[in-house]
Amino acid sequence: MLVVMNAQATAAQIEGVAQRICELGFVPQVIPGQTCTAIGVTGNKGPIDRSRLLRLPGVEQVVRVTGPYKRVARAARPGRSSFPVASTHIGGGFTLIAGPCAVESARTILETARFLTERGVRLLRGGAYKPRTSPYSFQGLGSEGLACLAKAREETGIGIVTEALDVENVARVEEVADIIQVGSRSMQNYPLLRRIAQTRKPVLLKRGIAATVEEWLMAAEYLMSDGNQQVILCERGVRSFGDYTRYVLDLAIVPVLKHLTHLPVVVDPSHATGDARYVPSMALAALAAGADGLLIELHRNPSQALSDGAQALDFDEFVELHAKMKSVAAALDVELR
Repeated sequence: MLVVMNAQATAAQIEGVAQRICELGFVPQVIPGQTCTAIGVTGNKGPIDRSRLLRLPGVEQVVRVTGPYKRVARAARPGRSSFPVASTHIGGGFTLIAGPCAVESARTILETARFLTERGVRLLRGGAYKPRTSPYSFQGLGSEGLACLAKAREETGIGIVTEALDVENVARVEEVADIIQVGSRSMQNYPLLRRIAQTRKPVLLKRGIAATVEEWLMAAEYLMSDGNQQVILCERGVRSFGDYTRYVLDLAIVPVLKHLTHLPVVVDPSHATGDARYVPSMALAALAAGADGLLIELHRNPSQALSDGAQALDFDEFVELHAKMKSVAAALDVELR
């Protein structure tokens, strides 16, 4: 952090700021300049509250030199993070996660699990608890939905990705999930993040619909600061003035995140576009952009889906997309899982 003094700052004011930095347990480095003096703050192991320095006499501004996220930052780890999940791997390749928005019945989720495992896809997504905009929309099957997911895993060996909505249902989700999802609406639910961090299960952290990169990475920092090192970032679109898709899929964020952090990055084109017609193009673009995986909505009969059917691929559409992804992955020399 750098404290920039105004041009009229006196020697006493500069000394006062340096003394305050020492009182806070840090080391001041006074840097004289032609028009003003700056004071570097070193020795901190985490973010510093800027307000403790900003109001001191003679201070013009307090500038953050490094990001407030320390464990998430790329500098925190020499290589990129990757870890085993179920019978596959996240990071260091391209991992597919697919399934319906919501678990609707034991029969349909088992049918989907069998369809995916036959094609080498090792992770099944499905919501037992659903955060819906309307209180009148299908809210998920809850514990019954978790039981359906558990049965699908038992019979096929597929890994389970499902969302925890609140602190109270984390324990139930933990029993079934191989990856616990934090939805976009919950990205800044800090008590929930701290509770999920305690599970030590991999966490799929979706970006909030209006979250900045820093806000998103600070949410990941909550998980990692409480001891969970298996965090996956998921871009799923941000709100904009455009109305041609549900949200704007920010694919430019993929290389940005690869520059800023060591964490794996997956993309959810289904929720971003809200329209199955656009999902294949955006899925292939995510692969080309360097993402580590995809979250795809899949349903045997999307017109009959109880949740978000308009954005779900049917089985034939998924087969077609999967074939195209194999070709693109081969051209990019990326392992498709």
